Amino acid sequence: MTDTERPPVHALLTDGTTVRIRRSTSDDHAEVLRLYEEMSDKNLRLRFFSLSRTSARQAAQRVAGPPRPGYRALVAEHAGRLVGIAEYEAEPHGTTADVALAVADDWHHRGVATLLLEHLADAARSAGITAFTADALAENLDMLRVFHDLGLRVTRHWDGPEVHCVVELTEDESYLTAVDTRGRLADVVSLRPLLCPRSVVVIGAGRKPGSVGRAVLRNILTGSFTGRVFAVHPVASSIAGVHAHRSVAALPQVPDLAVVAVPAAAVPQVADECGKAGVRALLVVSAGLDAHLAATLVDACRRHGMRLVGPNCLGLANTEDGVRLDATFAARHPGAGTAGVAVQSGGVGIALLDGLARLGIGVSSFVSLGDKYDVSGNDLLQWWEEDGRTELALLHLESFGNPRAFSRTARRVARTMPVLTVDAGRSAAGRRAAASHTAAAATPTMTRQALFTQAGITATRTIGELLDAAALMHSQPLPAGTKVAVVSNAGGTGVLAADACADAGLSVPVLPTGLVDGLAVLLPEGATATNPVDTTAAVGEDQLCACVELLAHYGAVDAVLVTLVPTAVASATGEDLVRALTDVPGPLLRPTVAVLPAQAARVELLDTSAEGTVPAYSDAQDAARALAHAAIRARWLGDLPGDVPELKDVNSPQARQIVTRFLDDNPEGAWLDPQTASDLLDCYGIPQIPWAWARDEDEAVTAARRLTGPHGRVVMKAYWPGLLHKSEQHALHLDLKDAAQIKAAHRDLMARFGDRLTGVVIQPLAERGTELFAGVVQDEVFGPLVLFGLGGTATELLTDHAGRLAPLTDRDVRELLTSPRCSPLLFGYAGAPAVDLEGLEQLLHRISRMACDLPQLAEADLNPVLAGSHGIMALDVRVRLLPRQAHDPYLRRLR
Repeated sequence: MTDTERPPVHALLTDGTTVRIRRSTSDDHAEVLRLYEEMSDKNLRLRFFSLSRTSARQAAQRVAGPPRPGYRALVAEHAGRLVGIAEYEAEPHGTTADVALAVADDWHHRGVATLLLEHLADAARSAGITAFTADALAENLDMLRVFHDLGLRVTRHWDGPEVHCVVELTEDESYLTAVDTRGRLADVVSLRPLLCPRSVVVIGAGRKPGSVGRAVLRNILTGSFTGRVFAVHPVASSIAGVHAHRSVAALPQVPDLAVVAVPAAAVPQVADECGKAGVRALLVVSAGLDAHLAATLVDACRRHGMRLVGPNCLGLANTEDGVRLDATFAARHPGAGTAGVAVQSGGVGIALLDGLARLGIGVSSFVSLGDKYDVSGNDLLQWWEEDGRTELALLHLESFGNPRAFSRTARRVARTMPVLTVDAGRSAAGRRAAASHTAAAATPTMTRQALFTQAGITATRTIGELLDAAALMHSQPLPAGTKVAVVSNAGGTGVLAADACADAGLSVPVLPTGLVDGLAVLLPEGATATNPVDTTAAVGEDQLCACVELLAHYGAVDAVLVTLVPTAVASATGEDLVRALTDVPGPLLRPTVAVLPAQAARVELLDTSAEGTVPAYSDAQDAARALAHAAIRARWLGDLPGDVPELKDVNSPQARQIVTRFLDDNPEGAWLDPQTASDLLDCYGIPQIPWAWARDEDEAVTAARRLTGPHGRVVMKAYWPGLLHKSEQHALHLDLKDAAQIKAAHRDLMARFGDRLTGVVIQPLAERGTELFAGVVQDEVFGPLVLFGLGGTATELLTDHAGRLAPLTDRDVRELLTSPRCSPLLFGYAGAPAVDLEGLEQLLHRISRMACDLPQLAEADLNPVLAGSHGIMALDVRVRLLPRQAHDPYLRRLR
């Protein structure tokens, strides 16, 4: 995308201020000149190496001049004032460009230059520029520091009083980490007026009980908010005991946060009034805004630099002692605790607040995102990462504005705390129509699951399951693996618990002899000391406690599940078996959970004498699923994050040229012809079976002899634009042995397909091997999804596929290879030789690189991919291109 096509964007500076970044225009001349004229003599000399005002005038003419090849200028503006400029001039026919920066004197040290440079570098990459060059005076330490801290590779050469800098524009992990850090710090600062306001105004609280605004005002007042509270009402002099003012402008001080609960049509005007008064954050609980009202609201927030939660939301809360803000219209105040909660649905929010309160976990902060025009789950993850209070992150997200940026943030946050979500929208109703095998495999469910898996997010199916997992991760250590010891005082419930473990992907292993013997000594006569352990109804409290302690400390299992039912035996002796779990002398070394079928609540946290808690579930299925989620998280934390490897023999520039030429000829997009598809895959070193193109039967015979010699066997495939499923349409012939069979096959295809047939593809008959499927589909929101699984004609019938979002790390590729049900075939099933695993890994990495390089790659379908010990080879390839533009998901900008 060229700069002329790039719309203006808003982004945050280091102090949380919002600026607008856009391409310069001819209307900017006066503002550019003003910026230079207001510079101090020192800064003017640092910029132009002299005090000449002529250089400033020339610079203004250049920045505000007409567009010209090789030149770009971006400006940053705030409240209509231009506060920064970044420009580059490319060398003729070269890949480097000279860069220059200027920032208004009173806007230094706020991150303006760095932010502009990030956006200018993105524009330069799109134009094929690989490096910036810049000359600076050695005393210009601020400018040298901007280049140094950018995160890109910088080389410097001193030449007397000047320094020549070269900034390589290639994005790598160091650069993305630096961008992350800058973005996180700016984001957290911008959210402080929202989540830690010193004063709040409620606009739209009704005079009579029953209005949403009045309910929010009441909760703020009764929730012991530590700051000042104001109300705005056009008529009333007092609302709920709070003096009301006629407008925001009439308030005695500017509040940090405004809660807006007015009718939808009035929301944009109120937002504009708040912005003009200096309000820093808006919480809009009003619903019913149409597209025009929504756009006007967002525009007001951007112009005035206000962060926005909502509209159409339940509100927000922060239980921190120094804040104690409950700006929701929920029926009860949220309990203080350690769970950060962000939801799109107010109903889901209420359910989570109630569940966390009942468990005694409570919340650190709660935000109902509503229609999510600005503040998102990504923002909240970064807040919780820095707030020093949050230990669990709970999310309910129905949509993702920037999934790749969210994934990167979640992946980092999940290393420090559990991140759990309800995976909403899994039904078939959310699936789109598929055009090929690849698109058919890439369901929204698979795409979201790939996001969650790679980011280390615990994805549950229901609110109840989310609370089950949260209870366990809050109270117990993570299991080192999936082996579970099941203990029961009734054999039947033990069997059900063992089945539940198996259903959840856990194992109930046979216990070692030494452990069985030790348990037999502890338990009553008639007990079964194998796994499941049946203690019988005669077990006493002390016996059960000793049994659980031995299992938890022995090391043969990773977790202990104890299921207990009330019995007359225990009642008669006054034994309370639950105390065997809660009165243990110290913390157990392995996670221990209880299943109490007679318990009314789905899950509770039982206090222990060791100042901890034990989760108790009413159903073994719930307990087993919670343990499984914890085991998956432990495995994710235990693995190295993975790296995206460097690939040899990749020619990305040539691939982009192929795509550009094809789309010039096919501006609406289309499926590639066999030659173009093959050339594109060659740019990425993706192995393909040799092939030849033939327009008639004589060319087909000649091609076959050239490929295989006079006695080789070949395959003939029909081709016309848009042909997808050759097997279903019987558009191929296999095992053709001689010229007569080749000619007969061609005549058959001509007779059946006629004018549609534009030619045939001739290939050697492939060796035997495992037929696999590999492909990629570009999701408009999530980006490229790489898929892998069983191939051949059974691809769609068995749907044995796994997917991961690109770019793929080496860890992602290993998981892709082992996730499908067919994976044992790759590692030498039933004595067969293992396939070339390194070749398969390379294939997936190269497909991932191709998809990341080429946003125009709508989908690529390699099916079958023949895998054997001899190597990897794609036998059939289909590629579809669409006229899409590159979009950097990690570039800092507000939604």
